[in-house]
Amino acid sequence: MEAISKNFFLYLSNNKLLDRFAKRFGAKFGADKIVGGETFSHAIPIIQQLNHDGLEVTVDHLGEFVDCEEESRDRAGECIRTIQQIASGGLRSEVSLKLTSLGLDISRDLVIENLSLILKEAAKHDITVTIDMEDSSRCGETLDIYRELKQKYPNLGTVVQSYLYRSDEDLDALNDCDPYLRLVKGAYKESPKVAFSEKKLVDDNLKHLIRKNLLNGHYTAVASHDDRIVEYTKALAEEHNIPREQFEFQMLYGMRNQMQKDLVEEGYKVRVYLPYGEDWYGYFMRRLAERPANIAFAVKGIFSK
Repeated sequence: MEAISKNFFLYLSNNKLLDRFAKRFGAKFGADKIVGGETFSHAIPIIQQLNHDGLEVTVDHLGEFVDCEEESRDRAGECIRTIQQIASGGLRSEVSLKLTSLGLDISRDLVIENLSLILKEAAKHDITVTIDMEDSSRCGETLDIYRELKQKYPNLGTVVQSYLYRSDEDLDALNDCDPYLRLVKGAYKESPKVAFSEKKLVDDNLKHLIRKNLLNGHYTAVASHDDRIVEYTKALAEEHNIPREQFEFQMLYGMRNQMQKDLVEEGYKVRVYLPYGEDWYGYFMRRLAERPANIAFAVKGIFSK
């Protein structure tokens, strides 16, 4: 059933008719509960409220798979303007982005040029930028670019997905660059040749990666709505006297709101992943495909306060 559910929502994420319908009527169906608006200006009041409630934020301008050089530069410009607005507004927010939005599928030189401009601006304001991970075909190149630019820009993070077989070795390869890592389960449809297909194996590997990265002394963002993963991380930190300044929990905007508040009250850092932009539909469907339990979380998040 889990595989059927995942395939169903991944199919819906690529349905152009539903995408157009969602863009037209999304707000009426609760899109504003999961997306921070069509522009960053719309998202600012939400960030301010989240900060007021003790939550940190990372924002993501929705959109990926750019195949036009001009559009990739426009995307970079949007990120730079967002960073400037975060700084001028005194917002406690980081920035997340996808390399395919900056031209990864066009040329390596282009994506490095665009990302370098973003990182240079972010460094001026001490704002962290995290490279979101995409499908496995782009994983190697994404991590190569991360390693290359991390040497010059310490304010750079990236993502490792526990459903990929390669992730344990990736942590070893990144160990010497003091990585800032967001550890997730993974949301794309992958071949059994490269990824675990059983949920238990994905969960077990995520616990393994969390343990490894924390005990290696690196900053770790545990991105999960799973109570068992959260409790595992808390117990691990207590057992090994890992300071709370070395890790944080990350959750999606509009999901597990009460858990976010509870963790803040317990003294943990919690960061909310807040997407904005018109292309919210595909993003939302992939989140539902990522884990069947997210469906229940989404329904609660959309139809309750």
